[in-house]
Amino acid sequence: MKKVYVLLLAVMLTCLGCQWQFSSSDDFSENGVSVERYDRIQSLYLNTGDFSALQQMNTHYPQQTRTLIEDVLKIGRVNEPEINVKFLNFYQDTTLQTLIASVEHEFASMDDVDRDLDAAFSRLEEMLPGIAVPFIYAQIGALDQSIIVGDSLLGISLDKYLGSSYPLYLRQDYGYTDSQRSMMTRDYIVPDCIGFYLLSLYPMPSAPQTTQLDRDMHIGKVQWVVNQAMNRTVFNTLYVRSVGHYMKSHPGVTVDSLLRDNTNLKLIGR
Repeated sequence: MKKVYVLLLAVMLTCLGCQWQFSSSDDFSENGVSVERYDRIQSLYLNTGDFSALQQMNTHYPQQTRTLIEDVLKIGRVNEPEINVKFLNFYQDTTLQTLIASVEHEFASMDDVDRDLDAAFSRLEEMLPGIAVPFIYAQIGALDQSIIVGDSLLGISLDKYLGSSYPLYLRQDYGYTDSQRSMMTRDYIVPDCIGFYLLSLYPMPSAPQTTQLDRDMHIGKVQWVVNQAMNRTVFNTLYVRSVGHYMKSHPGVTVDSLLRDNTNLKLIGR
Protein backbone atom coordinates (compact mmCIF):
# COMPACT_ATOMS: atom_id res chain seq x y z
CA MET A 1 0.00 0.00 0.00
CA LYS A 2 1.28 3.46 -0.84
CA LYS A 3 2.07 5.93 1.89
CA VAL A 4 -1.03 7.46 3.44
CA TYR A 5 -0.92 11.06 4.57
CA VAL A 6 -3.13 11.69 7.58
CA LEU A 7 -3.52 15.46 7.68
CA LEU A 8 -4.68 17.21 10.84
CA LEU A 9 -6.55 20.53 10.96
CA ALA A 10 -3.88 22.68 12.55
CA VAL A 11 -4.15 26.19 11.21
CA MET A 12 -6.58 26.89 9.45
CA LEU A 13 -16.38 14.13 10.23
CA THR A 14 -31.75 -0.67 9.64
CA CYS A 15 -31.60 -2.99 7.12
CA LEU A 16 -30.66 -6.67 7.36
CA GLY A 17 -30.39 -9.53 4.93
CA CYS A 18 -27.71 -11.15 2.83
CA GLN A 19 -29.21 -9.96 -0.47
CA TRP A 20 -29.52 -6.33 0.60
CA GLN A 21 -27.14 -3.77 -0.94
CA PHE A 22 -26.59 -0.53 0.96
CA SER A 23 -26.84 2.76 -0.95
CA SER A 24 -23.51 4.53 -0.52
CA SER A 25 -24.11 7.83 -2.27
CA ASP A 26 -26.63 10.65 -2.25
CA ASP A 27 -28.84 11.52 -5.21
CA PHE A 28 -26.56 14.00 -6.94
CA SER A 29 -25.34 14.48 -10.49
CA GLU A 30 -23.83 11.25 -11.76
CA ASN A 31 -21.11 13.22 -13.51
CA GLY A 32 -20.34 15.62 -10.66
CA VAL A 33 -17.80 15.40 -7.88
CA SER A 34 -19.59 13.99 -4.85
CA VAL A 35 -18.98 12.25 -1.53
CA GLU A 36 -19.19 8.47 -1.44
CA ARG A 37 -21.16 7.57 1.70
CA TYR A 38 -18.87 4.95 3.16
CA ASP A 39 -19.98 6.23 6.58
CA ARG A 40 -23.45 4.77 6.04
CA ILE A 41 -22.13 1.26 5.58
CA GLN A 42 -19.72 1.74 8.46
CA SER A 43 -22.56 2.97 10.67
CA LEU A 44 -24.77 0.03 9.79
CA TYR A 45 -22.08 -2.47 10.77
CA LEU A 46 -21.22 -0.63 13.98
CA ASN A 47 -24.87 -0.32 15.02
CA THR A 48 -26.08 -3.82 14.12
CA GLY A 49 -23.06 -6.02 13.44
CA ASP A 50 -24.65 -6.81 10.09
CA PHE A 51 -22.30 -9.15 8.20
CA SER A 52 -23.42 -7.97 4.74
CA ALA A 53 -22.34 -4.42 5.65
CA LEU A 54 -18.95 -5.72 6.79
CA GLN A 55 -18.59 -7.64 3.52
CA GLN A 56 -19.36 -4.48 1.56
CA MET A 57 -16.77 -2.51 3.54
CA ASN A 58 -14.10 -5.10 2.81
CA THR A 59 -14.92 -5.84 -0.83
CA HIS A 60 -16.05 -2.46 -2.18
CA TYR A 61 -13.94 -0.21 0.04
CA PRO A 62 -10.80 -2.14 1.02
CA GLN A 63 -8.47 0.89 0.99
CA GLN A 64 -10.87 3.01 3.01
CA THR A 65 -11.34 0.25 5.57
CA ARG A 66 -7.61 -0.39 5.85
CA THR A 67 -6.89 3.33 6.26
CA LEU A 68 -9.59 3.72 8.93
CA ILE A 69 -8.47 0.72 10.98
CA GLU A 70 -4.70 1.04 10.60
CA ASP A 71 -3.99 4.75 10.15
CA VAL A 72 -6.88 6.60 11.77
CA LEU A 73 -7.98 4.41 14.68
CA LYS A 74 -4.64 2.55 14.94
CA ILE A 75 -6.27 -0.52 16.48
CA GLY A 76 -4.34 -3.17 14.53
CA ARG A 77 -3.77 -4.60 11.07
CA VAL A 78 -6.73 -5.18 8.80
CA ASN A 79 -5.74 -8.82 8.19
CA GLU A 80 -5.55 -9.77 11.88
CA PRO A 81 -7.84 -12.73 12.75
CA GLU A 82 -10.08 -10.86 15.22
CA ILE A 83 -9.84 -7.35 13.79
CA ASN A 84 -13.53 -7.16 12.82
CA VAL A 85 -14.60 -7.89 16.39
CA LYS A 86 -12.01 -5.44 17.68
CA PHE A 87 -13.28 -2.81 15.27
CA LEU A 88 -16.89 -3.39 16.33
CA ASN A 89 -16.06 -3.33 20.04
CA PHE A 90 -14.00 -0.15 19.70
CA TYR A 91 -17.11 1.79 18.67
CA GLN A 92 -19.25 0.49 21.54
CA ASP A 93 -17.83 3.30 23.65
CA THR A 94 -20.65 5.61 24.76
CA THR A 95 -19.00 8.70 23.29
CA LEU A 96 -18.47 7.06 19.92
CA GLN A 97 -22.04 5.73 19.86
CA THR A 98 -23.19 9.32 20.42
CA LEU A 99 -20.99 10.47 17.56
CA ILE A 100 -22.43 7.85 15.20
CA ALA A 101 -25.99 8.92 16.00
CA SER A 102 -25.08 12.61 15.61
CA VAL A 103 -23.43 12.03 12.23
CA GLU A 104 -26.43 10.04 10.98
CA HIS A 105 -28.75 12.90 11.96
CA GLU A 106 -26.60 15.87 10.89
CA PHE A 107 -25.50 14.34 7.59
CA ALA A 108 -28.66 12.51 6.53
CA SER A 109 -28.09 14.41 3.28
CA MET A 110 -24.88 15.89 1.89
CA ASP A 111 -26.31 17.30 -1.33
CA ASP A 112 -25.14 20.80 -0.41
CA VAL A 113 -21.60 19.52 0.22
CA ASP A 114 -21.66 17.67 -3.11
CA ARG A 115 -22.67 20.81 -4.98
CA ASP A 116 -19.93 22.86 -3.32
CA LEU A 117 -17.33 20.16 -3.95
CA ASP A 118 -18.27 19.92 -7.61
CA ALA A 119 -18.08 23.69 -8.08
CA ALA A 120 -14.83 24.03 -6.12
CA PHE A 121 -13.03 21.28 -8.01
CA SER A 122 -14.26 22.73 -11.31
CA ARG A 123 -12.64 26.05 -10.42
CA LEU A 124 -9.54 24.26 -9.17
CA GLU A 125 -9.22 22.42 -12.49
CA GLU A 126 -9.34 25.78 -14.28
CA MET A 127 -6.56 27.14 -12.06
CA LEU A 128 -4.49 23.94 -12.15
CA PRO A 129 -5.11 22.22 -15.52
CA GLY A 130 -4.57 18.49 -15.37
CA ILE A 131 -5.04 18.16 -11.62
CA ALA A 132 -6.52 14.78 -10.70
CA VAL A 133 -9.73 14.69 -8.69
CA PRO A 134 -9.41 12.19 -5.82
CA PHE A 135 -12.03 9.64 -4.80
CA ILE A 136 -13.83 11.46 -1.97
CA TYR A 137 -15.61 9.55 0.77
CA ALA A 138 -17.07 10.14 4.22
CA GLN A 139 -16.32 8.12 7.34
CA ILE A 140 -16.81 8.27 11.10
CA GLY A 141 -13.53 8.54 13.01
CA ALA A 142 -12.90 8.99 16.71
CA LEU A 143 -12.48 12.76 17.05
CA ASP A 144 -8.93 12.68 15.76
CA GLN A 145 -8.21 13.48 12.09
CA SER A 146 -10.47 15.72 10.03
CA ILE A 147 -9.26 15.00 6.49
CA ILE A 148 -7.24 11.99 5.32
CA VAL A 149 -5.41 12.20 2.00
CA GLY A 150 -3.47 9.43 0.31
CA ASP A 151 -3.22 7.11 -2.69
CA SER A 152 -5.81 9.06 -4.78
CA LEU A 153 -8.27 9.00 -1.86
CA LEU A 154 -9.63 11.83 0.25
CA GLY A 155 -11.55 10.90 3.37
CA ILE A 156 -13.77 13.22 5.41
CA SER A 157 -14.25 12.37 9.09
CA LEU A 158 -17.76 13.69 9.62
CA ASP A 159 -17.43 13.45 13.39
CA LYS A 160 -15.17 16.54 13.22
CA TYR A 161 -17.81 18.72 11.52
CA LEU A 162 -20.82 18.60 13.82
CA GLY A 163 -20.89 22.31 14.65
CA SER A 164 -18.98 24.71 16.88
CA SER A 165 -21.44 24.28 19.76
CA TYR A 166 -21.66 20.48 19.55
CA PRO A 167 -21.70 19.31 23.22
CA LEU A 168 -18.78 16.87 22.95
CA TYR A 169 -16.55 19.58 21.45
CA LEU A 170 -17.27 21.78 24.47
CA ARG A 171 -16.01 19.25 27.00
CA GLN A 172 -12.81 20.36 28.70
CA ASP A 173 -11.22 16.90 28.41
CA TYR A 174 -11.09 17.32 24.61
CA GLY A 175 -9.41 20.70 24.89
CA TYR A 176 -10.77 22.30 21.72
CA THR A 177 -10.25 26.04 21.62
CA ASP A 178 -12.88 28.51 20.43
CA SER A 179 -10.83 29.01 17.27
CA GLN A 180 -10.68 25.27 16.56
CA ARG A 181 -14.38 24.78 17.19
CA SER A 182 -15.26 27.64 14.87
CA MET A 183 -13.81 25.54 12.03
CA MET A 184 -15.50 22.27 13.05
CA THR A 185 -18.63 23.04 11.07
CA ARG A 186 -20.29 21.84 7.90
CA ASP A 187 -19.17 25.00 6.07
CA TYR A 188 -15.52 24.02 6.42
CA ILE A 189 -15.79 20.54 4.90
CA VAL A 190 -15.17 21.60 1.31
CA PRO A 191 -12.47 24.21 2.09
CA ASP A 192 -10.64 21.61 4.18
CA CYS A 193 -10.91 19.04 1.39
CA ILE A 194 -9.41 21.49 -1.11
CA GLY A 195 -6.77 22.77 1.29
CA PHE A 196 -5.44 19.45 2.51
CA TYR A 197 -5.53 17.97 -0.97
CA LEU A 198 -3.42 20.89 -2.19
CA LEU A 199 -1.01 20.38 0.72
CA SER A 200 -0.56 16.76 -0.35
CA LEU A 201 0.34 17.94 -3.87
CA TYR A 202 2.38 20.95 -2.79
CA PRO A 203 3.92 20.00 0.58
CA MET A 204 5.23 22.39 3.17
CA PRO A 205 8.82 23.57 2.52
CA SER A 206 11.21 21.24 4.33
CA ALA A 207 14.66 22.64 3.57
CA PRO A 208 16.92 23.08 6.64
CA GLN A 209 16.79 26.87 6.29
CA THR A 210 12.99 26.96 6.25
CA THR A 211 11.63 29.40 8.84
CA GLN A 212 8.29 29.58 10.59
CA LEU A 213 7.46 32.57 8.39
CA ASP A 214 8.12 30.41 5.32
CA ARG A 215 5.68 27.78 6.64
CA ASP A 216 3.07 30.39 7.46
CA MET A 217 3.40 31.92 4.01
CA HIS A 218 3.05 28.52 2.35
CA ILE A 219 -0.18 27.92 4.27
CA GLY A 220 -1.25 31.42 3.22
CA LYS A 221 -0.68 30.49 -0.43
CA VAL A 222 -2.75 27.33 -0.09
CA GLN A 223 -5.52 29.16 1.73
CA TRP A 224 -5.57 31.88 -0.94
CA VAL A 225 -6.09 29.20 -3.61
CA VAL A 226 -8.84 27.66 -1.47
CA ASN A 227 -10.59 31.04 -1.41
CA GLN A 228 -10.43 31.20 -5.21
CA ALA A 229 -11.77 27.65 -5.54
CA MET A 230 -14.62 28.39 -3.12
CA ASN A 231 -15.33 31.75 -4.82
CA ARG A 232 -15.59 33.36 -1.39
CA THR A 233 -13.31 34.45 1.43
CA VAL A 234 -12.98 31.48 3.76
CA PHE A 235 -9.57 32.46 5.13
CA ASN A 236 -8.59 36.09 5.72
CA THR A 237 -5.23 36.12 7.49
CA LEU A 238 -2.38 38.55 6.98
CA TYR A 239 -0.59 35.87 4.94
CA VAL A 240 -3.59 35.26 2.68
CA ARG A 241 -3.93 38.99 2.05
CA SER A 242 -0.20 39.21 1.28
CA VAL A 243 -0.56 36.45 -1.31
CA GLY A 244 -3.56 38.22 -2.85
CA HIS A 245 -1.56 41.43 -3.18
CA TYR A 246 1.37 39.52 -4.70
CA MET A 247 -0.80 37.78 -7.28
CA LYS A 248 -2.52 41.03 -8.24
CA SER A 249 0.91 42.62 -8.73
CA HIS A 250 2.24 39.63 -10.71
CA PRO A 251 -0.53 38.67 -13.17
CA GLY A 252 1.80 36.38 -15.12
CA VAL A 253 2.36 34.03 -12.16
CA THR A 254 0.35 30.82 -12.48
CA VAL A 255 -1.24 29.11 -9.50
CA ASP A 256 1.01 26.09 -10.05
CA SER A 257 4.08 28.33 -9.97
CA LEU A 258 2.79 30.11 -6.87
CA LEU A 259 2.40 26.84 -4.98
CA ARG A 260 5.47 25.08 -6.33
CA ASP A 261 8.12 27.84 -6.22
CA ASN A 262 9.16 28.54 -2.66
CA THR A 263 11.51 31.33 -3.74
CA ASN A 264 8.47 33.61 -4.00
CA LEU A 265 7.87 33.26 -0.25
CA LYS A 266 10.27 36.11 0.52
CA LEU A 267 8.67 38.31 -2.15
CA ILE A 268 5.22 37.66 -0.74
CA GLY A 269 6.43 38.25 2.80
CA ARG A 270 7.70 41.78 2.13
